[in-house]
Amino acid sequence: MEGMGDVFRALADPTRRQILDELVIRDGLTLFEICARLMTVHGVASTRQAISQHLAVLEEADLVRTRRVGRTKIHDLNSAPLRAITDRWPITR
Repeated sequence: MEGMGDVFRALADPTRRQILDELVIRDGLTLFEICARLMTVHGVASTRQAISQHLAVLEEADLVRTRRVGRTKIHDLNSAPLRAITDRWPITR
């Protein structure tokens, strides 16, 4: 599954995992809000362009979906690709 490879690649980066952590806490964040939360909560001092590139990788893996509200781009978590992984390899004990 090519899409699953995209998910693993997206999750391999700690900054991208931190972005997802923030979207779990509060869905529907703007780029500005994500950058601010990464700085204040995680101490990640990246440029908006770098965070935007991370978001593009997450969006390509379908872990983040975007929508426009006026001129503002809103980012929402999509956990379906993660469920597909756990469905493929269910934990049984």
